[in-house]
Amino acid sequence: MDANQPRISASSYSNTAPLIWSFLYGSNHGKAELVLDNAPARSAELLAQRRVDAALTPVIAYQTIDGVRLVPGVCVGTRQNVRSVCLVTRGEPLESVRGVALDTSSRTSVVLTKILFREFLGFEPDWRAARPDVDEMLAASDCALLIGDPALRVTAAAESAEANVRAFDLAGLWHEHTGLGFVFAMWMSHDARVPVDLAAARDEGLEHIDEIAANYVGDINLPLDELKRYLTENISYTIDEEMQAGLELYFDLAFRHGLIERNRPLEFAAASHEKP
Repeated sequence: MDANQPRISASSYSNTAPLIWSFLYGSNHGKAELVLDNAPARSAELLAQRRVDAALTPVIAYQTIDGVRLVPGVCVGTRQNVRSVCLVTRGEPLESVRGVALDTSSRTSVVLTKILFREFLGFEPDWRAARPDVDEMLAASDCALLIGDPALRVTAAAESAEANVRAFDLAGLWHEHTGLGFVFAMWMSHDARVPVDLAAARDEGLEHIDEIAANYVGDINLPLDELKRYLTENISYTIDEEMQAGLELYFDLAFRHGLIERNRPLEFAAASHEKP
């Protein structure tokens, strides 16, 4: 690996795969060093330590890492239901929840969960950090926050006739109360100009959804067609106006409820082909 090559980081969930496919198998293969980890929070840590040039990072990190800029246009988000971020109970409604086990691998979803209870449901349960095992989580709490592929598996199970759990789509609840989409992760960088064209990499990845879905079928245990629908219909990799408005409202509410210490206005890096 060339020491002068850009170094980028991302999580290895199925929903990030279209954004990094180009670096693993496509035209950007060998043009950047890609660091993968199961936890999105790890990418935020590497970015904060300036150990990578850009990272696909939970959006809450924008408010906690000094000097970072958002890469415009590219995201992991949804216009309504995301399916891969959910609150799970043994059948109880959220209004009766008294304790929530939190998968803390993405702080964005943890903050969104706290906003949901405080702002929209009007009460605050007890919080407990937990590893993402739904049975263990629900053994100690009556509600669990799951993200990523573990959440996708539980959501699919909850939709079956034999389900013994109930799943509440977190982005769907956000949309129900605000009418807006939600952005979970974005590329971020300390640089005024991003050293790689992440929008073009996204576009190339989206041209290979069939291959990407086939790679994850065995891991997630979803039918191929259902996984393809998730990647093309539930997940949006491009931000529209309603999603950006949702991001700004999310930061406003997080600040109002004391979940972040500041609320920086959105500042964007220049794309690799633009002047900063």
